[in-house]
Amino acid sequence: MNAPRLADVLGDADVIHDRAALEAAIDTMADAIHDDYADDERPPLFVTIMHGGMPFAAQLAFALGERGLDVEFDYLHATRYRGNISGSGLAWLHRPATPMTGRRVLLVDDILDEGHTLKAVGRWCEDQGAAEVRVAVLAVKVHDRCVDGVCANYVGVEVPDRYVFGYGMDFHEQGRNLPAIYALAE
Repeated sequence: MNAPRLADVLGDADVIHDRAALEAAIDTMADAIHDDYADDERPPLFVTIMHGGMPFAAQLAFALGERGLDVEFDYLHATRYRGNISGSGLAWLHRPATPMTGRRVLLVDDILDEGHTLKAVGRWCEDQGAAEVRVAVLAVKVHDRCVDGVCANYVGVEVPDRYVFGYGMDFHEQGRNLPAIYALAE
């Protein structure tokens, strides 16, 4: 079965947050993150959760650099969606190579929906000896289905309990590079 085309849904989709709003939210997050890490002797390990976290992580990293906060980069690729619009079991496609023992780790992702992926990733980082694991997400979906104990330390914006895409989030692996967050028409 062929995936629906982004062009077929984009015209009816609702813009939830435009680029200016997202960039302002990222700047606010960068201020808070800088304040929390500025006095550390060692840069935090900045771990981008691929693919969705990449656009947001790049923007956030530049904003942190503008504030004088250095970070050490790594990434991981763990997904529950695999191109679908509903999640299933977690698949690890790449784990970070940087040792985490004694490190402050900042996980950077596009969205906190229910939290299954972030819970598993956070536990894995702790199992690797991370001294602390914090989470920065561009968006949090507003609903009451979150996994217990999973929350983000730094949040850009809230989005409604609808299927959202753009700014890293995909619609059948399409639209990640859209410069806004959209929601499918209801």
